[in-house]
Amino acid sequence: MINKGFTNCTFLNGIIHIGDKNFAGGRVAEKASHGITEQLVSLGFQSDRLKTGTPPRVDGRSLDYSKMDIQYGDSDISGFSYLPIKKIKAEDQKCCYITYTSEKTHDSLRKGFDRSPMFTGKIEGTGPRYCPSIEDKINRFADKNRHQLFIEPEGWNTVEIYVNGFSTSLPEEIQYEAIRTIVGFEEAKFFRPGYAIEYDFFPPTQLKQSLETKSIENLFFAGQINGTTGYEEAACQGLMAGINAHLTIKNQAPLILKRDEAYIGVLIDDLVNKGTKEPYRMFTSRAEFRTLLRQDNADLRLTELSSLLGLASKERLEMVNKKKHEVQEILKLLNSTSAEPDEINNTLLNMDSSPLFEKQKLSKILLRPNIGLDELSSGIPVLANALQQYDKPILEQAQIQVKYERYIEKEKELAIRMNKLEEMLIPKDFQYNKITALSNEARQKFEQIQPRTLGQASRISGVNPSDVHILMIYMGR
Repeated sequence: MINKGFTNCTFLNGIIHIGDKNFAGGRVAEKASHGITEQLVSLGFQSDRLKTGTPPRVDGRSLDYSKMDIQYGDSDISGFSYLPIKKIKAEDQKCCYITYTSEKTHDSLRKGFDRSPMFTGKIEGTGPRYCPSIEDKINRFADKNRHQLFIEPEGWNTVEIYVNGFSTSLPEEIQYEAIRTIVGFEEAKFFRPGYAIEYDFFPPTQLKQSLETKSIENLFFAGQINGTTGYEEAACQGLMAGINAHLTIKNQAPLILKRDEAYIGVLIDDLVNKGTKEPYRMFTSRAEFRTLLRQDNADLRLTELSSLLGLASKERLEMVNKKKHEVQEILKLLNSTSAEPDEINNTLLNMDSSPLFEKQKLSKILLRPNIGLDELSSGIPVLANALQQYDKPILEQAQIQVKYERYIEKEKELAIRMNKLEEMLIPKDFQYNKITALSNEARQKFEQIQPRTLGQASRISGVNPSDVHILMIYMGR
């Protein structure tokens, strides 16, 4: 059977709302997508509706930035890759700006509340809690006399501005009037108004962790069709669906990233086991192993696996192996070298840190707050000379591993204990309905989701530890 993946099904049966107007549509300048939902439902899939919104796009040339608070970019550009590619200079970044609504803005917006599709019941889909519309913020936080707006350039080669924080579906004329009451927007010109959009999605509990559908073999869902919103969320699902479709063709086991291996693993695990009632975003707070899932060690965690799949180049793998080796060299140096009180105490006192009374390993001194490798090197010339050969990312990684070693080890131990449950496979077509000791909710969820392992079963919403324990007993564990 041919492998298929719905990776571009955005805004299925999309309906755009602007005030009391509504019409079919998809992404900007794209037609509505019809027929896919209906076909999938006819094949036995369940669908539901979600809602998201967007702010007006305005002409940046019509704004007075001198009245706003400038927001400079990062002074140190890390980039999105560890490869030796040319990076943008910090001074060449485009700036963002901050301004605020006012009571006058709110009064203007309130004029359109009686025509708001959100308040009149025209919108049926559930919107994101974490990104409310401006009218929702005014309504819910009536005690606030202003709300912050983040003014973002859309790109290098456009004058279009994204008014972050002003998402709305109010009538166009209300939007025009209200936005010109904002400081710096007095002469603002619109490219297009804000709007809300409703669309179909398919509850992701209908998927395996490979993103293959449970009811139809070789059919993979990825992106907004699974109830997620956001470019990163869609991209990572598309990547995983593509990888697993390829592995299926090769008759190989699917790639399932664990919750302690990658945020992609957290996202997919949440979707498959818990589903979603609102547009899902991948916040770091959703992960229980945040000390392990750091930005600085992404290459160390995933490059080797990526190389085995044929995705990471030989060059990339060699760079990671070199990094691992050099980090270990620094750690060995720090663990084997001691500092005498007379050579380090001046540095410690300058950093408001207690002096030494006897020699101490550099790795132990590095555990102190406000003491980094730079500070240690300034007081110990031998260390400074030894570290000259290493690049900044290598030094940073070594420092992080020393300072957070205890926390990292504790999380690793917890991950190992939790992963043991992942090794306990639940037999296919397990008869949950025969286990009367299970709670009704747990039984229903197990039958619906069909978890592969006890670990997956334990993370399903509504399932209690006692339900998992009962399941273990019936499995003979």
